[in-house]
Amino acid sequence: MSVIARTLGVSRSNLIERANKPSKPRGPYRKPEDVALLAEMRPIIDQRPTYGYRRVTALLNRQRRKQGKPTVNTKRVLRVMQQNGLTLQKHTALRPARTHDGVVVALRSNIRWCSDHLEIHARNGEVVRIVFVIDACDREIIAWSAVANAGISSEMVCDLMIAAV
Repeated sequence: MSVIARTLGVSRSNLIERANKPSKPRGPYRKPEDVALLAEMRPIIDQRPTYGYRRVTALLNRQRRKQGKPTVNTKRVLRVMQQNGLTLQKHTALRPARTHDGVVVALRSNIRWCSDHLEIHARNGEVVRIVFVIDACDREIIAWSAVANAGISSEMVCDLMIAAV
């Protein structure tokens, strides 16, 4: 203990007294001007309750600049909003229990259709493109169309949809 006291340049009794005395926890940080700031923020929050502290700060500072007042720090606005219970709920990004596992479920035939396309590259350089509509329930191909050495046009897709219906 004496080595630490010498290094810090304080008396040993001071260190012992501080070690035995419980530290007094600080209360919440409050400024007397926060009441006036809350009065300025309240109409903005009441008018736009879904805005977070950053947007509230931007609107408040815009309003204060017009009045010739100094701007307010974003952290101060957050602190005042938190102390008065005006902040939004934190976004947890939790998904619902059922996640999509890549399986399309259809209870019976002709309820849900899917469409897709594929390309087949031949050894001689030709490319065959196939567009099709498939039933999600029984995996039956309802309609299809193919073209060689050309792209798939919008007319081709429209004709495919008409044929499927």
